[in-house]
Amino acid sequence: MSSAAILGAGSLGGTIAHKLALGGRFREIRLIDASEAAAGKALDIQQSGAVDRFQARLAGTSDTLAAAGASVIILADAVDAGEWEGDGGLALVRQLVRAGTDAAFVFAGARQLWLMEAAVRELGLAADRLIGTAASALVGAARALVGIELDESSRDVQVTVAGRPPSFVVGWSSATVAGSLLTGRVPAHRLLAMGETLKRLWPPGPQAIAAATSRAAEGLVFGSRQLQHAVTILDGEFGVRQVAAMLPLRLGHGRVLERIVPSLSPLERVGLVSGLSPV
Repeated sequence: MSSAAILGAGSLGGTIAHKLALGGRFREIRLIDASEAAAGKALDIQQSGAVDRFQARLAGTSDTLAAAGASVIILADAVDAGEWEGDGGLALVRQLVRAGTDAAFVFAGARQLWLMEAAVRELGLAADRLIGTAASALVGAARALVGIELDESSRDVQVTVAGRPPSFVVGWSSATVAGSLLTGRVPAHRLLAMGETLKRLWPPGPQAIAAATSRAAEGLVFGSRQLQHAVTILDGEFGVRQVAAMLPLRLGHGRVLERIVPSLSPLERVGLVSGLSPV
């Protein structure tokens, strides 16, 4: 039976749990937090199922090891301490690794890049078991900005956002709207302005992150024919290893199946590579 475990029942964790339930792909969702709020929040979401028409079973617990048997493990935000990050987050991942989990880890927080990298360097986790999803929300934001600029549906916009947040790069040179190149419809100064607006939208809010996280978790467990933008640990792309950056990914079988190096102009590529140094 497919199940998702969410570490942290804060505003982000609770929103992710609700999005996963609405998606209808996971039969069981475990909300895990040291606070007693986890059980209450899980019950609240469960009771909304009759209105939202989902059948997922939700449970709240304070037992971290309840995540060990899940199909996918999502690190979100603790009620009392905020996002899982730093040494505390690393200790949490180590505990689950020692418990024998073979699930993929999804890092949903905006401040978890170091934690992803440390999981590879210090715990020896395979890079293809880890993705980050906070930055994934920027792709939808970029598409929306283009839609507003052209007064057209954002569904017709295809654009790549890549790199290491917040120093990401938008691939305007290869972006399209209904099959035509965006650069032929929007002047360069407006593209630059939209790129600057996008940077000011970092970090995204819980709803945007939760929507991206839900799609990524489903892609990892159930597979997807669509590429999904998410943060991955680079393995030689752009001449860099063990550094977290966002790329279009193919997901399935509980791991990253393929990292896609996007088509970028020389200037965009230089901007992406220059922003890959960890801080």
